[in-house]
Amino acid sequence: MPDTAGASPRFRDKPVSFVRRSGRMSDGQERAWEDLSATFVLAVERDAAATSIRPGTEIDPVAEFGRRAPLVVEIGSGQGHAIVHAASSLPGTDFIAVEVFRAGLARTMLDADRAGVRNLRLVEANAPEVLQHLLPEASVDEIWIFFPDPWHKKKHTKRRLVAPEFPRVAARALRDGGVLRLATDWEDYALQMRDVMAEAGEFAPDFDGDWAERFDGRIMTAFERKGIAKGRDIRDLAYRRAARDA
Repeated sequence: MPDTAGASPRFRDKPVSFVRRSGRMSDGQERAWEDLSATFVLAVERDAAATSIRPGTEIDPVAEFGRRAPLVVEIGSGQGHAIVHAASSLPGTDFIAVEVFRAGLARTMLDADRAGVRNLRLVEANAPEVLQHLLPEASVDEIWIFFPDPWHKKKHTKRRLVAPEFPRVAARALRDGGVLRLATDWEDYALQMRDVMAEAGEFAPDFDGDWAERFDGRIMTAFERKGIAKGRDIRDLAYRRAARDA
């Protein structure tokens, strides 16, 4: 397989949007990983880091799922509550959960298996590298980023995922007319997201006014309830991928 490292961004020239926790998984999570990962977890070739994706190693979603269907990718799927619910509610759509914390992926697999979900795959990797290197261009119908780490301390905001370089990466993976959905309970991050997307020529707002309506495909999770309980406003945004130049 050719090494395209010289032509493709590695996403290691800036801080990543996460810090991996070193805590061990529970016995149940370890068993889930051992028993279920062959069914749910996408095998990927690594580059320089444990969560990296080797450039030039795209998957074929049709081959992975055994069918051609709309594809939704959730970045930062956490414990998997939102994506397992979505996958079980929409059996005609395929889903990929992107997460770097293995314990969260193990919990997602357990819940998906109990629900009989088979239209879901998981990938343990840095999200921009998934969008740039693992998924074929224009293969994704929607990208969901719900409540990403806000990195609210000023010295850490450089770690935020939705930054000026991100729309280009998301636009590559999305088909023309595909949708990028965002939600956060941190006002200054919501404002940053909106500012970043306003400068992204590959996207146009898919809402009227200042903010999008709450996405009805997102279930209310404990995380969102916690933000509401603390008096934070939940901000939704949605952007549609513009048509590529002919």
